[in-house]
Amino acid sequence: MVTLSGLALTGAGLVVYVIESQRLEESVNTNIKQEIAEFERRQKRGDPDTGITYDSAINLMTAALRSNVPSEDEVIVAMWGGEFQLEQPGELSELVANPDFQSNVISMAASGGVRDIVTGYGQVRVAVKPVSDDKVTGAIVFGHYLDNVRNDLRDLMRTYAFIAGFALLAVAIGAYVVSGRLLRPVRDLRDTAREISESDLSRRITASGNDDLTDLTLTVNAMLDRLDEAFSTQRQFLDDVGHELKTPITIVRGHLELMSETDSAEVDATRTLVLDEMDRMARLVEELILLAKSRRPGFLRLEQTDLATLTASLFDKMRGLAPRDWRLGKVAKGAGALDGQRVTQAMLQLASNAVRHTDEDDVISVGSSLDATTLSLWVRDTGNGIRSADQAEIFERFKQGTQAGEGSGLGLAIVSAIVEAHRGEVNVESRLGQGATFTIRIPRGQTW
Repeated sequence: MVTLSGLALTGAGLVVYVIESQRLEESVNTNIKQEIAEFERRQKRGDPDTGITYDSAINLMTAALRSNVPSEDEVIVAMWGGEFQLEQPGELSELVANPDFQSNVISMAASGGVRDIVTGYGQVRVAVKPVSDDKVTGAIVFGHYLDNVRNDLRDLMRTYAFIAGFALLAVAIGAYVVSGRLLRPVRDLRDTAREISESDLSRRITASGNDDLTDLTLTVNAMLDRLDEAFSTQRQFLDDVGHELKTPITIVRGHLELMSETDSAEVDATRTLVLDEMDRMARLVEELILLAKSRRPGFLRLEQTDLATLTASLFDKMRGLAPRDWRLGKVAKGAGALDGQRVTQAMLQLASNAVRHTDEDDVISVGSSLDATTLSLWVRDTGNGIRSADQAEIFERFKQGTQAGEGSGLGLAIVSAIVEAHRGEVNVESRLGQGATFTIRIPRGQTW
């Protein structure tokens, strides 16, 4: 910005200098033409006041000298008989005695004309008008000192240069302040990028304003959120895998090391145990992968789903899990945006959880409801119930209640992940010994 401003001011100064130089040149030429024209009128018509004509060249030139008052940059000289006559000495009267001036004027006396000559007093533009009669041959000379005229222009340009320099300084200060404010988000982005590592993605850039840099800041913050979530999921997955697979691997290794190859019964028992542990590890890995995928955008395939049809389908599938007193509760009428397969997976997991904590004569019911903003699905049972202290933890990974049966401890975590992917929530209401109600609530108009 400062460079461009400097170039613009310099260019403007050069244009002004060229234009003013031409204007001053034209002004000097115009003055010379005017002086010669006035002298020619006097020569033809006589005295402007009386109209009396001049009877000799000397009287004509003398009258011209007396009637013209030279400016500070001008000198008017008459020459006849080899002598120079100066009626009204000015600041440049010493120029008349200059040998260069005199020699050029004498050489031009016969033919006249305009010429720039260089003297010890600087450059002078000389206009010579020949004048003669029967007795005398001479000339009237108009000289303009160009250096004085140009000095005025130089003073003007020096003033312009001072003002332009001050303006350029003001532009530099303003540009420094403004660019610093504009580029602060970029510097914050650079500093944040330097501090970000695989173990710390919590830094965010403060965004304020409504411009392109603010949009860039918000975009980068959103990217950091996705990266942070991705790395958190990765770390959680690795921690879970390392935690949960360590035990079955240890069991398998221990039994294989202690197995007697000659004892067929022990080999069969070890083989059965190893296959069972391998199946459990495969199930764990599958469930962990599902949890890891639950935070990806492609995890859900949202479509408008009829809630009554979905509820009826869930009831039919749940009845095949185990012999219980299955009941279909309230069924909502309407549709909502959700992934029917994922919701079915979550509800079946809740039903399977209810089966593990109930007996054959216990009641398990399923139902749904719908209002202007939320669609809800629930599974209610009359089983053992859940302690209040356990209700806050049962949706975490590998957390089970005190009455936990067989399972990996990932079932309710998977339910929670599916519901969170729908931007919804899942909660439980239960009292120990009085059953439990698990409810899934999903925003009706939500999109990914």
